[in-house]
Amino acid sequence: MIKDEPTSTTPRSDPSRKEKLLAASLDIFGRYGFDGTSTRQLADAAGVNLQAIPYYFGGKDGLYIATADHLVSLIEAHVGEMRRQMGARLAALDAAGESLASTEARLLLTGIARTMITLFVSKQSEAWARFIIREQMEPTEAFERIYQGIMAPMIGIVRRLVAAILEADPASEPVRLRALSFVGGILVFRVAHAAILAQMEWETVGPRQLETLHDLAADLVAALEPTKGPAA
Repeated sequence: MIKDEPTSTTPRSDPSRKEKLLAASLDIFGRYGFDGTSTRQLADAAGVNLQAIPYYFGGKDGLYIATADHLVSLIEAHVGEMRRQMGARLAALDAAGESLASTEARLLLTGIARTMITLFVSKQSEAWARFIIREQMEPTEAFERIYQGIMAPMIGIVRRLVAAILEADPASEPVRLRALSFVGGILVFRVAHAAILAQMEWETVGPRQLETLHDLAADLVAALEPTKGPAA
């Protein structure tokens, strides 16, 4: 049992040790997976005593779940305010019994796309993507936390915006698929980052390249059009 009072083999409580462990774990777990990662490897990467893992997290399992929560908080810091503002706008329209105009929906969706692209081409998102992709392939409790904490709320807003643009029911399967396809078209800039650089003949994504990608975000939104009915 972990004692409340530190001993010679138990680290003194230090928030910086927890942060170091979480930062290191996000990278190491993402690279090698849960089973392929040892507690010694995690402690060494964080530069802390091995006993810090059971002391702060109860063990490797607890650290893995805490790492997922940490990832949610990192992404939330980038998109949380935007998501809250858009959620409040949609809630206000619902309360007033009003529909979201297609023009406004396109503006909001373009803002989401540009924010997501900026985040996905950043260096810091590499470790995030590795962790999430592993959880996509073999979901655990960590995936549920990531999905409910970040993915589901954001996809839900995208779905509402896509539905307004397509003049369709946001709960319908076609709208759900179009929303997922839209998000996937942006995720490619992280999960296929090396291929993007090679195909575009870019050495890196700097300000000029990012501006090009932001223009593309507007094009992706502009390509969304209501399905035309059969000709009379």
